[in-house]
Amino acid sequence: MCDGCGKCVEICPSDIMHIDPVMRRAYNIEPEYCWECYSCVKACPQNAIDMRGYADFAPLGHALTVLREPEKGVVSWKVVYRNGETKTFRFPIRTTKFGSIKPPTAYPEPSLEALSSPLLAHEPEYLKVEGLPTLRLKEAERA
Repeated sequence: MCDGCGKCVEICPSDIMHIDPVMRRAYNIEPEYCWECYSCVKACPQNAIDMRGYADFAPLGHALTVLREPEKGVVSWKVVYRNGETKTFRFPIRTTKFGSIKPPTAYPEPSLEALSSPLLAHEPEYLKVEGLPTLRLKEAERA
């Protein structure tokens, strides 16, 4: 049952999860705008969010249960089909702690040369490679 912790509100990329001010429970204010990314489901410590499954693995008439298991580092999805068959899917929970990614201001200012580069900021460094493969001009003209 939802305890109104607000973790789903914090993580929703569509900003459509809200806390009811009277009931202190989370709800989706615009279901048709939901991206179905399931971030709210994965973040909910109470496993309180009911949702429908994608049609490719959960056709009409199914029941879907989601269980967040942080001690195992997974989110489990249990689908019970109309015929009674049950399937379980497991996916890893994001392992990067929320707030642990450095903000842009923590990095040095890019050089003018870097600004005209097709590479993303700090790309070779953080990928731990000397450089990324690129097409030579003549190869690009042939493509």
